[in-house]
Amino acid sequence: MPLSEHEQRMLEQMERALYAEDPKFATALEGSGLRTYTRRRVYQAIAGFLVGIALLMAGMVAQWIWISVVGFLVMLGCAVLVVTGWRKAPKPGGDPQRGAGPVGGMAARRQMRQRRSMMDRIEQRWQRRRDEQGR
Repeated sequence: MPLSEHEQRMLEQMERALYAEDPKFATALEGSGLRTYTRRRVYQAIAGFLVGIALLMAGMVAQWIWISVVGFLVMLGCAVLVVTGWRKAPKPGGDPQRGAGPVGGMAARRQMRQRRSMMDRIEQRWQRRRDEQGR
C-alpha cells in the first residue's frame, strides 16, 4: 500500500533529520540490509560449489560413484543459489525500502507520485466517459 503525500513528506523530513543529527548512525543503517545479506549468501554458495567440485574429483579418484554424485548435486544446488541470489540482489542505491538514503528514496517517491498522478488521470477519464454515457 503506497504512502499518502503527507506520510511521504513526513518520512522525508525524518530521514533528513536523522542524517543531520547522526550521519554516522544513518550510514551504518544504510550498510545493513538485503544487499549485504544477498552478497554473503552468494559467496557461501560459491564456496559450496568449490566443495562440490572437490567431492566430485575425490569420488572419481576413489572410484566411489556415490561421492561423485553427491558432489555433482552440491555443485548443482550451489549454482542455482548463485544465479538466483545474483538476480535478486538489489543494485546499490536502487532499493528505496532498504536504506537507499534520502536521495534514492526521494527519487523513488517522486516516481511513485508520477505513477499515482497518471492513474488519477486515467480514473478521471474513465469517470468522464461513464458520466457521458449515462446522459
